[in-house]
Amino acid sequence: LTGSPPQALVDDTEDVSLDFGSEEELALRKAKIRHPLATFFHLFFRVSAIITYLFCDWFSNSFVACFVTILLLLSFDFWSVKNVTGRLLVGLRWWNQIDEDGKSHWVFEAKRVPTIAASTEAEARIFWLGLIICPVIWTVFFFSTLFSLKLKWLALVIAGISLQTANLYGYIHCKLGGQKSISRATSRFFVTADVPK
Repeated sequence: LTGSPPQALVDDTEDVSLDFGSEEELALRKAKIRHPLATFFHLFFRVSAIITYLFCDWFSNSFVACFVTILLLLSFDFWSVKNVTGRLLVGLRWWNQIDEDGKSHWVFEAKRVPTIAASTEAEARIFWLGLIICPVIWTVFFFSTLFSLKLKWLALVIAGISLQTANLYGYIHCKLGGQKSISRATSRFFVTADVPK
């Protein structure tokens, strides 16, 4: 080591910041879809119900089999969107609660603090587009069924509109209610912070 130039010694007291897990967090931020299974089922049941409604006459001549199949797909969609995909894809959930007096209370929740496992913009876009477009499609089916006088399908189309619109209403109320409650909590914090106790 006679020919090598002298190297500067590093001070042992110098603080060095270590970024443990920053690679994982960066990869999660860059990921387009973090919950691929939830995203798939968010669209699968509702699109399957629409496709089955459109092409049911090709597959079966039985009205009852088509009716039950589509109603099951709509029910699976309602349950999965209300209980799973809304929570995972956009951090929202809603439900009905009955208290001891027998009164019904609707509860709408919105996730306040973003976490590493929060949804991406692509997931949120897929969630809201699926939630808005499908009730519109069922409304078009309602008018086409009404004007073509296929009244036996009218109950199914009304069920489709009801289930899809209920989820849409619940999640819109979660989204708007969550923002209102956050602004109310913030204003209460600043008002109580200024008042001496």
